[in-house]
Amino acid sequence: MRPEPSELQELVRDLHRQRSAWLPAGLGSRLDWGPPVQEPCTVVSCAALRGVREFNPGDFTITVAAGTPLVEVQEALGHQAQWLSVDAPWGDGEGGAAGSIGGLVARGLAGGYRQRYLGVRDQLIGIALMRADGVTARAGGKVVKNVAGYDLMRLFTGSWGSLGLITELTLRTLPQPPLRRSVCFQGGAAELAGLSRWLLGSSLSPERIDWWNSNLAAAAGLPPEPLLLIGLASVDAATLQEQVRCLQERCVLPARVLEAATTGTWLARARGGKAAAPPTDAVPTIPTTAPAWLLRLGVSPDRLETLMQDQALAGLAVDMAAGSGLGLAWTDPAEAQAAVTSSQVLALRSLCVQLGGHLTVLRQPPGASLPAWLDAPSRPLIEAIKRRFDPAGQLAPGRLPGVAQSLSTL
Repeated sequence: MRPEPSELQELVRDLHRQRSAWLPAGLGSRLDWGPPVQEPCTVVSCAALRGVREFNPGDFTITVAAGTPLVEVQEALGHQAQWLSVDAPWGDGEGGAAGSIGGLVARGLAGGYRQRYLGVRDQLIGIALMRADGVTARAGGKVVKNVAGYDLMRLFTGSWGSLGLITELTLRTLPQPPLRRSVCFQGGAAELAGLSRWLLGSSLSPERIDWWNSNLAAAAGLPPEPLLLIGLASVDAATLQEQVRCLQERCVLPARVLEAATTGTWLARARGGKAAAPPTDAVPTIPTTAPAWLLRLGVSPDRLETLMQDQALAGLAVDMAAGSGLGLAWTDPAEAQAAVTSSQVLALRSLCVQLGGHLTVLRQPPGASLPAWLDAPSRPLIEAIKRRFDPAGQLAPGRLPGVAQSLSTL
C-alpha cells in the first residue's frame, strides 16, 4: 500500500486496531533483502513521502521525506556543490533499482565511503517516525551540534523496519571535493594487504580503500587478480598529485591512475549498477539483474587478508572496505544456476565469526532457507527495546536484527 501523506497515520492506526502485521517500506525496491517476514502482513510504503523539506546550504544540513530517492537528494545537493557522503545501495544506477533515503537508513548498510566519512548513521542529525500505533515522534534537530532528545537516529539505523516507520530525515552534508583521482593496484594479497596497512597508518586520508577479489576484477574485464582501489580527493591539484605520487612510490606493484568518471563507472558496476557512456578506458558492463546470493561480510580489519584468500569465497565477487572490514559478496547475476551452495555460505559465515565478524544474508536463491543473521550477544536487550516500541509485535515480524529466525519457520 502506498498511502498519501494525509492518509498514512489513519492507515497505521487502523492496522494497529486490527492487530494486523505490517512491514514498513521505502520504495519497495529491495523487499526481498534480509529475512522473509514470518506471517502475512501488509507492506506500507512511504513512496508518497517524497521531496526536500528544507535545505540550508550555509549550515550544511538537509531535511528530506523518507521516500525520496537517494539520487534525487544528491541532485538537489549538487546544485549547491554539496553531497551526502554515502554510497548508493547495491544495484542502484542507471537502469537499476532506485533506493530511498529512508530505506538506506533502515538497512544501515555503509559502503566504501565509510573509510573517510563514517557510516550513514553518522550523517543523521534528526529523524521523524511513526510508531506501530500511529503515534508520531521526533528526535534530534536541524543543526549539526545538537543534543535534543534520545538518540533514536542510531537506534533506527539498521533496524529493518522492526521499530517503526521512518518518515523524515535530517542529514549533514559536505562540500563536494572539486578534484578526485583513484589509484588502482593489482597483485598478490600479501602486497595489497601491506599497502593497505601502511596507508591506514599514514597521514593520507583517502575517501575509500576498496579491496576486490580476483572474481570481481575478472567480471570487470581486468586480469583475474586481487585489486586495491584507492580513492583520493582534494581541493588542490598539487596536493592530489602528491598523494598519487606517494602511493606510486610506496608500492612495487604497477599503479593505474583513474579519473573521477572512470572510478564512478567502476564503483557503479561493483555495486551491481549500470553507468552510462563509460570512458574508453572503463571496464565492460556488469549485468544488472539480481544475484542469487548477496551477502554482507564483516571481519576485523586486521584479518581481512585471511578472508580474501580463503576458498570459501570461490564463485563469489567480493568488494571489501579495507579500513572497516565491511563489504559485500555476490554471485554473478548472469548465471542461471549459482555454483555457490548453502553449505559454502555457512562455512563462510563460520569463517567470518572466527575472524571477529559476521555475515548477513541479504539475498539467497529459493530453497536455501538460511537465517539472515545469527543471535547477537545483546539479544535480550534488543528484544526488550522491541517490546517497548512495538508491544504487539506487529512490525516486520521476523525481521528483528540480532535475533535469528528459526529454520522451521522459513
